[in-house]
Amino acid sequence: MSRLLCLIVLSLGLMQTATAGESNDRMSAYLTQKFGLAKEKAQKISDAVQSAASKYSLPPALLLAIISIESRFKEKAKGANGATGLMQVVPGAHRGLLRNVKDLTEPTTNIEVGSAILYGYMRSANGDMSAALKSYGGSQAYAKKVSLRVEDFADVARPQDAAQHTDAQAGACDAHSPDRCAAPGNWADAFSIPVFNASGVNGAAALQSTSPAPSR
Repeated sequence: MSRLLCLIVLSLGLMQTATAGESNDRMSAYLTQKFGLAKEKAQKISDAVQSAASKYSLPPALLLAIISIESRFKEKAKGANGATGLMQVVPGAHRGLLRNVKDLTEPTTNIEVGSAILYGYMRSANGDMSAALKSYGGSQAYAKKVSLRVEDFADVARPQDAAQHTDAQAGACDAHSPDRCAAPGNWADAFSIPVFNASGVNGAAALQSTSPAPSR
């Protein structure tokens, strides 16, 4: 029985890996086509987004939306207050988090740090993603802009089987009980908070800005 269970778990793991790979490939192809990124760079960004999204329980489409607004996927982008890289992280606002960071323009590092900052704001706002985005970008208008941009990445940033399930569910809602169904594109409702360890501390624990907005 234990051997059978191991085989089942292994099979499920392989299926999840394959699904994640398909999602990454689709995301990478979209970035290449839409934003003109080289395939290798698009793949690296896709991998980093998936990794950070999984670590901080953030929707991949949300991270892609932020990156597209902040830098249009230009890893060397520079902005106001020293904002750097894909997610335009402001070093002066997060010195503690960046203590061991050597190159903030490196895509994987930048996306990891930006995601950690966003997650910290979300925790401080008790799970209110709109408030977290306002803290990240400095205004409610920014939060609204991101939420609208998420829709552009919704289909390419989720597993194919999830997309099919959502389409089927939407059809059922239209046919039977539309009043009970979530509004299309309501990505925030699917947001979940990562589990904490015994001390209540996560890798991005309670990150706080030390300077005025924008504090991302």
